[in-house]
Amino acid sequence: QVQFVESGGGLVQPGGSLRLSCAASVSIFSIYELTWHRQAPGKQRELVATIISGGSTYYEDSVKGRFTISRDNAKNTVYLQMNSLKPEDTAVYYCNTNPPRDSYWGQGTQVTVSS
Repeated sequence: QVQFVESGGGLVQPGGSLRLSCAASVSIFSIYELTWHRQAPGKQRELVATIISGGSTYYEDSVKGRFTISRDNAKNTVYLQMNSLKPEDTAVYYCNTNPPRDSYWGQGTQVTVSS
């Protein structure tokens, strides 16, 4: 069983940046794929970014070139660096494995992009 605790969200103006962190309760060294998802009000949760243990990364089209996912196995933490934020990035952000497991969803961290 893995518990993920997300943090780092907040209110930011359009064009600003945030760095999200996701701390795992177990070693992530053996977890092959880690992911960030988001859920905007009234919408389904969507996959935003994936990182594989070897370092390969994949991004949803709308965040390519703006978001960067990374992992620190020594700290059991996954990060999401978000730059050039847009109002449509407003959502609650979650991390999980791939495929995601229902029991692994944390409370998420709220990101609000607004002037």
